[in-house]
Amino acid sequence: MRQLIIKSIVALSIFAFSGQLTHSQKFSVLYNFGSGGDQDPVQPSYSGIIVQGADGSLHSTTPYELDGYSYGTVFPVSPSGALSVVYSFSPGSDGVYPYSGLTLGNDGEFYGATEIEGSNNGTIFTVSASGVFNLLYTFTGGSDGGDALAPPIQGRDGNFYGTTTGRNTSGSGTIYQLTPTGSLTTLHQFDVQHGSHPCAPLVQGTDGYFYGTTPFGGNLNLGVVFRMSSEGNFRVLYNFDGTHGSQPFGPLVEGHNGDFYGTTYAGGHNNSGVVFRITPQGRLQVIYNFSGSGSGFYPVSGLTLASDDNFYGTTHSGGSADAGTIFRITPNGKYMALHHFDGKDGKFPMVTLTQHTNGILYGDTQQGGTISCGDAEKNGRPEGCGVFYSLDLGLPAFVRLAQNLGKAGDTIGILGQGLSGATEVSFNGVGANFKVVSDTFLIASLPSGASTGFVTISTPGGKLKSNRRFVVNR
Repeated sequence: MRQLIIKSIVALSIFAFSGQLTHSQKFSVLYNFGSGGDQDPVQPSYSGIIVQGADGSLHSTTPYELDGYSYGTVFPVSPSGALSVVYSFSPGSDGVYPYSGLTLGNDGEFYGATEIEGSNNGTIFTVSASGVFNLLYTFTGGSDGGDALAPPIQGRDGNFYGTTTGRNTSGSGTIYQLTPTGSLTTLHQFDVQHGSHPCAPLVQGTDGYFYGTTPFGGNLNLGVVFRMSSEGNFRVLYNFDGTHGSQPFGPLVEGHNGDFYGTTYAGGHNNSGVVFRITPQGRLQVIYNFSGSGSGFYPVSGLTLASDDNFYGTTHSGGSADAGTIFRITPNGKYMALHHFDGKDGKFPMVTLTQHTNGILYGDTQQGGTISCGDAEKNGRPEGCGVFYSLDLGLPAFVRLAQNLGKAGDTIGILGQGLSGATEVSFNGVGANFKVVSDTFLIASLPSGASTGFVTISTPGGKLKSNRRFVVNR
């Protein structure tokens, strides 16, 4: 399935157009993949979720290593660009080709998935910041699905929820629930008519439902947006029709207004992709049509909602060198291209950006950079191993919640900066008991009487505020 998706992306790529760059920010290549030797990770790809850990580093996966015979890595990279490999995959029960990237659990561990393993169906795993690996589940290829390209996310009930792209009865993928101990329940099997081959992670809305996308299937086989409860009650919210976009490969993100925002790879006025907004009831509005010009086109990744209340994303193609762009878009659709990749500083970004609690945006590219993939080219992977980069827009530091929903007594993980000297944690003005774990992570107990609102932490460096409201469930 992964090959089908990649072929779909490549088939739609077109020639470059010129465009006007902006210079109000600092872009930096922090690391050229492949520069650390044969066991170095190369060519990160979708979903490739990058997540900030309790140690302050950014963590993700790549499906390959430079020697051309290895099968993927788990890596942390510091905000300044120091990268190391903490786990390397090899054929066997653990699985290989972890395209998923990672998500952070409430326990501080990372969770991810592999596309295949010994029986060719894939796995779900957990891994610590230091690389201690634990296999949680091996897909059978039956009703439980297989070929997982997205990492599971932890729901407010403590269970994990995720998708597979295929291998089930219909071959169209599944949605599953996984307990922390590794017991899996298939909640939904896709059947083409109601979507197929989901490859992006789910997002749990503040209403408790899980939301997601499929790039194929639906009324016109152009993809869908769907909603599902934790019990498995499934509903298609929108069937893409081409005019309003087609092939949403990336995940959704919830805005402050309760609507969800996302991208489609193609469709729209210029068949170059769109940015859309959709309500929880399924009313969809296109807020931007990519033009197929120098501003970029064909977004594979989703959007991230940053601390300035704007959304940031990337386009796979377009820009001044047809190598992709980084852009900003407001909730109402005002668009600006911020950076044009030129090949040497990266090419073909496919991974959703993440904002570190230091305020800086981070991401990676599938190709480009200064390191040739060498033997990897013999296995059909183009030259240019990809880069890990940052984009500093001068946004202030903030705090991020490991989960955005909870009830009194729940333990909530909070990421931030300079937390060692924290003197107060409050949920919408109500003080909470807390324990500092590290300078970038603490845990707090949601106090009785707290209401929905922002979380603030008082530190010696000043007061930090969460980038999202915490929703209190009573």
